[in-house]
Amino acid sequence: MNTFEETAIVKEIIQTLIKAKKTIRTYPENNPVYSKIIATTFSKFSVFFISNEELVLKIKLNEILFGSERVYFNQEKEDNLAMFFFKDGIRELQFRNGLTPQELEEFLKIITLDFEREAVDDDIVTLLWEKDFQDIKYVADENFLVEDEEYGLKAENEIKGKSPASHEFQRAYTDAFKAEDLGEVAVINLTEEDLARLAGEINEDNAEDKLEKLSGLLFDILFIAERPSDYEDLVNFIKEAMQYAARSGDLRTFTYILRRLRKYSGDAGINETYRKHFSSLISLASSEESIKHISGIFDSEIETDDSFLNEYTEFLDRNAVSPLISALGEMKTIKGRRKVISILVDLGKKDIQTLVKGLKDSRWYVVRNIIYILRHIGDKKAVEYLLNSARHPDVRVRREAIRTLGELKSIHTLQALRHSLDDPDLSVRKASVEALCSIGSDTAKRIILAKISEKDFGERDFDEKKAFYEGLSAWDDPDVSEFMIKTLARTSLFKKSQMDEDKACAAHCLGLMGKKEAIPSIEKLKDSGNRLLNDYAINALKRLEYDRQK
Repeated sequence: MNTFEETAIVKEIIQTLIKAKKTIRTYPENNPVYSKIIATTFSKFSVFFISNEELVLKIKLNEILFGSERVYFNQEKEDNLAMFFFKDGIRELQFRNGLTPQELEEFLKIITLDFEREAVDDDIVTLLWEKDFQDIKYVADENFLVEDEEYGLKAENEIKGKSPASHEFQRAYTDAFKAEDLGEVAVINLTEEDLARLAGEINEDNAEDKLEKLSGLLFDILFIAERPSDYEDLVNFIKEAMQYAARSGDLRTFTYILRRLRKYSGDAGINETYRKHFSSLISLASSEESIKHISGIFDSEIETDDSFLNEYTEFLDRNAVSPLISALGEMKTIKGRRKVISILVDLGKKDIQTLVKGLKDSRWYVVRNIIYILRHIGDKKAVEYLLNSARHPDVRVRREAIRTLGELKSIHTLQALRHSLDDPDLSVRKASVEALCSIGSDTAKRIILAKISEKDFGERDFDEKKAFYEGLSAWDDPDVSEFMIKTLARTSLFKKSQMDEDKACAAHCLGLMGKKEAIPSIEKLKDSGNRLLNDYAINALKRLEYDRQK
């Protein structure tokens, strides 16, 4: 049960998170107010962790619970922290002792985003997943977080509650353990007493252990087979055991069999025919049928040990790429998609050509996931295929493609990014600016300068113009400084409000760049009569004065 003091500390943490959410949105990272709120928030958590190893917050629609205690309540729609998390499917947040200021800052940046008013690429859950925090975890409502209505189809629950009946496997089991049958098969040079003892040991274990032990027994019998027909039968039994394990969601036994097969297939002392058969059985791990069943485990409620998953992945070859892409399109849960994506990030490095075929899939979410995988692989050979995705009809795909092109930093992407600066969607245009900044070349800089200099650029929304100007501030060179200062001095009798917005953006970016020589020019603007321009000029001067005093 929570103590009064613990509950009080958690309430303070909640209130500090709310304050930090507002402050980080208002101030840039190099502002002392920004730094102070990060430090204050971290100190609140540190106090709690003095006597606790973990802080768990339950998220309801309008309230946040710490254990059974309500530590936050708000029925309003505006600035409702509980609703902010709840509407994106977050049902629990976990903060662990070991949390660092850097990890906390990244978390605060995510919750600062205004998902309703801003062009944000992803939802909260996706952003938290991509960050892969070590000491901040969450629990999400899988049913709520379906990305597309096609994901909402009823899951074909082939794993949960499935009966272990299988005529093929039953045949293997019967052949192995019926004393009267075994006595007639020459390959089994074991006494009835030996078989009875083995069967007794197997019966003492659970179902998974039985299947694993039976598989081991099949291997033992295989190596004493004398007739080719007996050997063929036993190889088929092992194959059926693998298939049965996959259908039953028994990843443990499936990997156990693969492990034994790999051991024997690499043993030069074993008959060459045997080794070829073992290699052929290992290839079943990459077959469409096996991957269909194994990926079904990822999507089910069956808990799988990550060590078995990692081991299973080691047996996959490039033939698994296409079946995994198909499985990715059938996943019903975020948990399942993540596991398949994780496997494809590793496996896709071996066969980019097959992986990029997924970019032609008719389902937007599959294409977007393939682009995400290519971004994390980081192979520049993917650029030529991604250029088409930058013109995909779905905005979510275009945005992911643009982001990936920027991170790959290839000069071959510049023309596509230039075109994307005029995309119909604001979020794509902003992503294009960020991608050009990520490339960071002189040509990329001139593309942005040229776009800002176009006559109709002034008609764009202030938020978009600010993004373009902030992009330019990434280049701390004379061309950019000169352009910004000239913008401050510009005059016109027409479209004065648009020009004031341009000047506000220029003053803001000169402040970000720390250009102290621009102080006299910015000073002239702080009493301009335009509130927006006044505010940005004053904030820029404060930033420059602060930098000068450091």
